Amino acid sequence: MSEIETFRAETRAWLEENCPASMRTPITADEVVWGGRNETYTNPDCKLWLDNMGAKGWTAPTWPTQYGGGGLSAEQNRVLESEMRRIGARSPLNSFGLWMLGPVLLEFANEEQKLEHLPKIVRGEIRWCQGYSEPGAGSDLAGLQTKAVRDGDEYVINGQKVWTSYANHADWIFCLVRTDTSVKHNGISFILFDMQSEGVTVKPIQLISGDSPFCETFFDDVRVPARNQVGELNKGWTIAKRLLQHERTNIGDFGTAQGPQTPMHEQAKKYLGEDAQGRLDDTAMRQEIAKYQVRQKAYGLTYARVGEELKAGQGDGAASSILKAVGAELNKHRSEMMIDMLGTQGIGWEGEGFNDWEIMQTRGWLRAKANSIEGGTTEINKNVVAKNVLGLPTK
Repeated sequence: MSEIETFRAETRAWLEENCPASMRTPITADEVVWGGRNETYTNPDCKLWLDNMGAKGWTAPTWPTQYGGGGLSAEQNRVLESEMRRIGARSPLNSFGLWMLGPVLLEFANEEQKLEHLPKIVRGEIRWCQGYSEPGAGSDLAGLQTKAVRDGDEYVINGQKVWTSYANHADWIFCLVRTDTSVKHNGISFILFDMQSEGVTVKPIQLISGDSPFCETFFDDVRVPARNQVGELNKGWTIAKRLLQHERTNIGDFGTAQGPQTPMHEQAKKYLGEDAQGRLDDTAMRQEIAKYQVRQKAYGLTYARVGEELKAGQGDGAASSILKAVGAELNKHRSEMMIDMLGTQGIGWEGEGFNDWEIMQTRGWLRAKANSIEGGTTEINKNVVAKNVLGLPTK
């Protein structure tokens, strides 16, 4: 056997032994694992699966082993992904630490910071939130006004963030702060701190979907150790841009399954029926699903190509803006189709006349409207693509 074939056989055997049976079924909303100090597990197998994968380093399979990662090559990682898909294994952990913070810590943090934070991210011990947008600094993020003033070995932070996803559940925050008021982009620093610090106040914002994943976050004389600053003083904008590339790539990846999913046309048959050949009986919906699947396939191939280029240190990170903009529209398209497919069952909010899955589709359709805003609006991302990918003039 070749080395990669041996790795596949060992991976398959490990997954068969360590992935609980219930973690090979479609995920439900109450079983999504974000980790952190306050995580609760409705299914004990969720915790077991996280612990098993975290100990193996396979929640972050390509990160270096000295920081808790799996140390896998790109080829080995593809094998792991394919073997997980083969048994329908769920992702063990949702984490801003994995998707956004970890990659920039690997690139910009000092050794002490890497050793302190990365292993905890891998094991799902700390849940992170992102302190970027402010009431007066959304699309113009560099206009942020949250200030950090040095006082001995600490920074004193004052200001406000908004649309801070899951701040009410997070343990720590990675935050952009202004450390020089005389300049714009070059007066921003990147800092980490505990959300339980005195002076931090969080207020959830209720969305049209009925959920409150976004929050207002206030900082009143929050004292943070100066050693928590990542990278150079006033050079946080470079880190911020790199993190946004990772965020946009992740937000764009709306098609990644959390586990085995019923194909859309099979779901549609339950509501629209099937013809004598066993096909979806609604011709228009059949065509719409086919168009969506073609676009999704093309997007998936582009996503994989860009991801491999970035891992290899090639390509333009601005391509993440393509993925984010197109992925947002794909997800909104999918949500619209699901509501069309459900008919009157797609207007359910609560009550005995609607099952949990139907209600989830209704609320998901409303939630999807934010996809083209969060992580940079579609307009902003198109500007990035025009300037940095297509090379179009700015004036």
